[in-house]
Amino acid sequence: MLAKTKKNDIVHNFELHQGDTGSPDVQIALLTEKVNELTEHLKSHRKDHSSRRGLLKMVATRASLLKYVGKKDPKRYHDIISRLGLRK
Repeated sequence: MLAKTKKNDIVHNFELHQGDTGSPDVQIALLTEKVNELTEHLKSHRKDHSSRRGLLKMVATRASLLKYVGKKDPKRYHDIISRLGLRK
């Protein structure tokens, strides 16, 4: 789970306007952080299949949000990808 301060920092860095918590940019950034944490967890707990399933669902959700942003605003899409260090 993300700590409250870490989550607030991510929201503050990716918000489009003051108090924005639901934009695709913020959602993608939060999902990316959760995916990174869960990936580290699964490196030491290889047989944790329920967490692996959750990881796959998060990755799929993030991919669909990225696809949406890519259709709506390609410049913003490339900005998000570069800021998060994702490969695409």
